[in-house]
Amino acid sequence: MNMGAAPFKLAIIAGEVSGDNLGADLIAALKRRLERPVELVGVGGPAMLEQGLDSIFDFQELSIIGYSAVLSSLPRLAVRIRSTIAAIVDARPDVLVIIDSPAFTHRVAAAVRKRLPDLPVINYVCPTVWAWKPERAHAMTAYVDHVLAVYPFEKEFLADLGGPPLTYVGHRLASDPSLLAIASEQATRRRLVESGVSEEKEKVCLILPGSRKGEIRALMPDLERCAEILASRRKNIRFVIPTLPRIADEIERQTKGWSTSPEVVVHPEAKKTALGRADAAIAASGTVLLELALAGIPCVSIYRLDGVARLLINRVTAWTAALPNFIADYPVVNEYINESLRPGLIARRIERLIDNTTERNQMLRDFDLVRERMRTERPSADLAAEVVCELVNGESQGSA
Repeated sequence: MNMGAAPFKLAIIAGEVSGDNLGADLIAALKRRLERPVELVGVGGPAMLEQGLDSIFDFQELSIIGYSAVLSSLPRLAVRIRSTIAAIVDARPDVLVIIDSPAFTHRVAAAVRKRLPDLPVINYVCPTVWAWKPERAHAMTAYVDHVLAVYPFEKEFLADLGGPPLTYVGHRLASDPSLLAIASEQATRRRLVESGVSEEKEKVCLILPGSRKGEIRALMPDLERCAEILASRRKNIRFVIPTLPRIADEIERQTKGWSTSPEVVVHPEAKKTALGRADAAIAASGTVLLELALAGIPCVSIYRLDGVARLLINRVTAWTAALPNFIADYPVVNEYINESLRPGLIARRIERLIDNTTERNQMLRDFDLVRERMRTERPSADLAAEVVCELVNGESQGSA
């Protein structure tokens, strides 16, 4: 690295844990690729802070869920939007990368574009125009120059809707070393069971209630009842809740009175062990479903919409909310939302997924297809860094 060279100034904003990880990977890839220092400005979490970002404010303020929560947070968001815009404009970066959290990041990008019209803007993680409000795709062209997609089906959607140019770079989970190790362990267990060499006595069911306190509170009563029903029908089942340090206390508090005594694990190695031993999972709808698919852990998806979201449900155009289903292009993971979220039904579905059944084996074959469709020739962060550098350097970059 030429320490005397002018730094590469990167403005970057992420408002979710997953976006923070994507941003950190991108920063690291740019540092490897460039022969000059990388100077950062923006908003991020622990992973991006570790890469040297001094976040404009605590990114957990953006971790809001549900339309009601968004509406009640608008005054605070407006203040943070203004301060973020000011910091980026003052920094005069070489490029602005916005990651997920469109209610915040897109407002910042649109305002920055007006003040710095020549600044390249890249949207890392395509907004879910394939699920609702498709008109957003064309609207993005006013302030986004390029989209980095993490799912293979998004290219066709964005092109049909008249959105910005798009490059599929893949998802970091598809090449995550820890997840690959878990998938390998699960594949070994699968072969042993299918061959009749091993049939484990104890079954492990993961409970994944989400990463936000609002969704945790909404789903915990249903999850408690699911666990109770499963435990009453099977005496050899154990429940484990892998979670994040920042919400571990909330999870512990919510599960303190459960008769099934689920084990809450936070340490990365303990979480890795839990996933490697898991037979099935009940998970809140979200990116975790893709993680479970890539790891080879059969699962079901559950969710409860808040009051405002229920009023807007007719605007949703997607046929599914589960990413493995979108990637496979047919139903793979069963989804239970609102009134269909019946603990007795979910418990019986999980029973069919924890044993060596036709349903379990079919889901695992479907997950093999998902894994194949997510594959990229190089790690996603390296591909993303390549597009960023090409856009900054003014090189032609078409959709891929």
